[in-house]
Amino acid sequence: MNIIEAITQEQLKKDRGNFRVGDSVRVHTKVVEGDKERVQIFAGVVIGRRGHGISETFTVRRISYGEGVERIFPLHSPRVEKIEVEREGSTRRAKLNYLRGRKGKQALAVDEKTMTAGEIVAAAAAKSEAKAAAKAEAKVAEAAKAAANVEAKAEAKAAEAAEAGAEKAK
Repeated sequence: MNIIEAITQEQLKKDRGNFRVGDSVRVHTKVVEGDKERVQIFAGVVIGRRGHGISETFTVRRISYGEGVERIFPLHSPRVEKIEVEREGSTRRAKLNYLRGRKGKQALAVDEKTMTAGEIVAAAAAKSEAKAAAKAEAKVAEAAKAAANVEAKAEAKAAEAAEAGAEKAK
């Protein structure tokens, strides 16, 4: 092992590689303002990682006041205090550059859902069956309502006839 590799190995942070592209992360960075140092948090979705070793970087994207903001962080930088994974995403890509063209909540949606042709057909069949069942239920409810109206009218006529018969008997 030569001197450069030895120095590089000393600089590597061991706890930094536990996130993947698509994860929502909070990156805690040290910011120096004058003689004061504070921690600033940048939260967003990891849209890419590149490099290896000491020069590895990752890109985090977030929407701030309607504008997309991206920031590239060196993974093993001493300025990066820690990286917290808020939510794990499930992607099948190494780079999520397609998020750049999205607006609003869609820009945060990372979960890629793929359906096979059989699943699409099954979903369409289930949807049409549900519509047919809903129509049948509506027809049954309508028929029950009509039957109730007929019964109410018949009872009203019977009551009127009883009243008329009572008046004739007097």
